[in-house]
Amino acid sequence: MQRKAYVFGVAALLAATATLAGCTGSDGGDEPTDSKQGGSGTTAATAEPGRYRTLPEPCGAVERGTLDALLPGLKQVTDGEQREKAYAGAPTLTYDTDRKVGCRWKAEATSATDHLWVDFERVVSYENAVSDDSRASEIYATKEEAADLPVPAPSSPSATSTSTPTTDESGASDEVTGGATGGAGGGDAGSPIPTPTPTDDPSATSDGTPSPSATPASLQPRTLDDLGDEAFLDDALSASRQRTVTVVFRTSNVLVTIRYDEQPTSTTDVPSSEEMQDRVRELADRLDGTLNE
Repeated sequence: MQRKAYVFGVAALLAATATLAGCTGSDGGDEPTDSKQGGSGTTAATAEPGRYRTLPEPCGAVERGTLDALLPGLKQVTDGEQREKAYAGAPTLTYDTDRKVGCRWKAEATSATDHLWVDFERVVSYENAVSDDSRASEIYATKEEAADLPVPAPSSPSATSTSTPTTDESGASDEVTGGATGGAGGGDAGSPIPTPTPTDDPSATSDGTPSPSATPASLQPRTLDDLGDEAFLDDALSASRQRTVTVVFRTSNVLVTIRYDEQPTSTTDVPSSEEMQDRVRELADRLDGTLNE
């Protein structure tokens, strides 16, 4: 009889505990939210993935005719096998062809040696709240900042001539148009204005190479509004007269870099900035179109 009383006592205690727990758990209404849901009770929205899942084959992305324009020396290779190898290009080393690929070409001509490098990078964001496009835009911004492009000069109204009346010792009034006369600087009114010599040319540096400041604004390093989602062009001339033109542009989550340089054979020749930029711009437009096909 003592054992039965003990069993009944335990059962009653367990029932009372369960009732108390039920009352306590129901107090306050709703169940606590999962911390992984940000306290909203719903899963956080995932950012949109980028448009591109793959990359083009880089050495096949540049057409033969375009290579002829950029690398004139290709046609001058006499050995047929070597010429075809030069046209084929050399793939750059990569460990993931779905994320980054590139190709290089080189051609030596009688007048210059040209190099071309094309690189494709597909950006993937590993943060749910950051889209692939946004991450690619961040990387692009880093590249543009590293290029240190010059700040565009603010446009100013065209200068107009002004007339300033002056009076000589005899009291006669004379007009100086544009603020300059033949007697500027205190010389005689009839003294001829000296003709600048080549050494006086402000567009040339001490070693004879064109000064960057002498480059027309339309050819200065700059951002490009008509290529991809965002783009810039850089143009640099070294002391050895090697010119390098670089274009970087972003289309959705893919970054494309084109670098084209030319080293003249002659120590006095300077590669044309306009011609090289036109060639690279044309290639960039073609590659952008290839991505959007």
